Amino acid sequence: MNNNQSPEEMTSKDAGGVDETQLDPAATPAGDPAESGAGPTTDAGTEPTDAGGDEGAAQAVDPFEAAQATIADLEDQLARSRADIYNVSQEYNAYVRRSKAEAAAQKKAGIAEVLETLLSVLDDIELARQHDDLTGPAGQIATKVENTLETNYQLVRFGEVGEPFDPEIHDALMNTPSEDVETEQIGTLIQPGYKMGDRVLRPARVGVVSPQ
Repeated sequence: MNNNQSPEEMTSKDAGGVDETQLDPAATPAGDPAESGAGPTTDAGTEPTDAGGDEGAAQAVDPFEAAQATIADLEDQLARSRADIYNVSQEYNAYVRRSKAEAAAQKKAGIAEVLETLLSVLDDIELARQHDDLTGPAGQIATKVENTLETNYQLVRFGEVGEPFDPEIHDALMNTPSEDVETEQIGTLIQPGYKMGDRVLRPARVGVVSPQ
């Protein structure tokens, strides 16, 4: 006990057991939650809520419509993929056709080049035949060679006296007018020509007889 307290203060504390200063609102600092022991309070009526917003978003996005949009997008992607595959397939087929055509053309060109180197040999065979020098086994072999080239590579000799003159396949080295003909024709065969199918390997060199 403090002996310095006045009788009134002592009486006040003894009577109630509570310090009146503790009951005075002014004695406690307002707005200090740590000292007052009370946490922040929120009015239940004023609390913000997202329930209404979530419900509106759920109503705005229809699952069926979203599924339909997804299906439409996938169908569009599938159609584009099919178009790309079709275009690639067409390009590949065109490449294969072009490659086969080029290969066939190169093969034909190679055969023609080989046959052109044999034309001088074939010329000698024909001259020997015309002079009756191609007889016996040698003649048979020469004929077999000519038949083989014709059968496998369509190599034929052309150019005969009396044939109509064709500047596409005949090379006129001279021209003689005559009253005995009505159209231009071969009067003299200087050198026979050769064809491989429709391709002229060498034109026939001829002397032409023309109507006078």
